[in-house]
Amino acid sequence: MWFHVGRQCVTGWQGGVRRTGIAGRKSTEKNRERQGKIIRGVGGFYYVHEPGGVTWECRARGIFRQEGMKPLVGDNVEFSVTAEGDCEGSVDRILPRRNALIRPPVANVDQALIVFALKSPDPNLGLLDRFLILMKRSCVPTVILFNKTDLTSEEDIARMKQIYSDCGSQVLLSSTLEDRGIEEIRAVLEGKTTVVAGPSGVGKSTLTNLLCPDAQMEVGEISRKLRRGRQTTRHVQLNVVGENTYFLDTPGFSSLYLTGVLPEELRTYYPEFAPYEHTCYYPDCMHLSEPDCSVKNAVAEGAISKERYESYTQLMAEVKEEQQKRYH
Repeated sequence: MWFHVGRQCVTGWQGGVRRTGIAGRKSTEKNRERQGKIIRGVGGFYYVHEPGGVTWECRARGIFRQEGMKPLVGDNVEFSVTAEGDCEGSVDRILPRRNALIRPPVANVDQALIVFALKSPDPNLGLLDRFLILMKRSCVPTVILFNKTDLTSEEDIARMKQIYSDCGSQVLLSSTLEDRGIEEIRAVLEGKTTVVAGPSGVGKSTLTNLLCPDAQMEVGEISRKLRRGRQTTRHVQLNVVGENTYFLDTPGFSSLYLTGVLPEELRTYYPEFAPYEHTCYYPDCMHLSEPDCSVKNAVAEGAISKERYESYTQLMAEVKEEQQKRYH
C-alpha cells in the first residue's frame, strides 16, 4: 500500500511513533537551540529549513539511535549550529509529532491533495474513492484536484464536480498547462504541510514546478503505449512554497488496497449517505439488497451520485471477500 498512517488519530501510536514526548538533548543557555523543519534527509544528513529561508545541513545526534527514533522529513526540530558560514548544524531534539506516515515516511501532515487528470489519463474514480477512504480512516483531511481542464468539455467538468460535491472533500480545478487554478491551490496550501498524491501522469510534478520553481522536478511524459505516466518522483522532499507552507510530491500509484476495512464500516466513508440512512427500514441497513432503503431511493432519484454508489457496492464486495479470507 502506498500510504499508511497509524489507525488511531487522536492519541497513542501513529505510524510507529508515539505522538507525545520529546526526543533528544535538552537545550542549554550556552548552546541555545534554533528551530526548523526537516525538508529532506539524504545519506545521514538532514536539511532543516529555518523560518526566514535558510536551510541547514545537519547531522542527527546519536541519542536518537539509542532511543530508537529516527528523524523524519516533516519533523519540527531544535538544532544547534556547528559551522555558521557553511550552514551546518546538529539536530538535537525532535518536537512532538502530530502524526507520522510510513509510506512515504513523513511527519506532521495537515492534509492530502489528491490529483487526478480529467483526460490523458482518464480518471479512475474507483481509485480516487479508495484514496478518500484511506484518508478518512487516518483522519487526514483531503482536497481533490482535477487537473487538465484544458483537455475536456465544460459538461464533463461539471459532471465530475457534481459526482464529488457531497463527498466531504473540497474539489478544485486546474490546468497546469495554461496556468489556471494555481492561485486557488496556493490558498488551500497556505500555512500547511500537504502530501500531494495521485496516479502517474496527472501533472503533479508540473504543479510542483509552478508552485515552487526551485524544486527542479523532472516532468515525465505520458507513455503513448500504456497511456499512463512514467514515475518521476524518486525521493522524499518537502518543497517550500511560502512561510510555514510545505508540500510533498509523492510517487504515482496505480492501485490501493482497503486492508482492514470492515463491511459495516465502509458506508461511514460515504458522507452523502448520511442524510438518508436514518429513514432506512433497517437500522443497520447496508444499502445493498435490503427493502425500503432510503439510500438506494436517493440514488434512483439522482440525489446521490450513481457513480459513487456503484463505487460503494464494488468496494463492499471487495472488503467482504477480504473478510472471508481472514476467517477461513
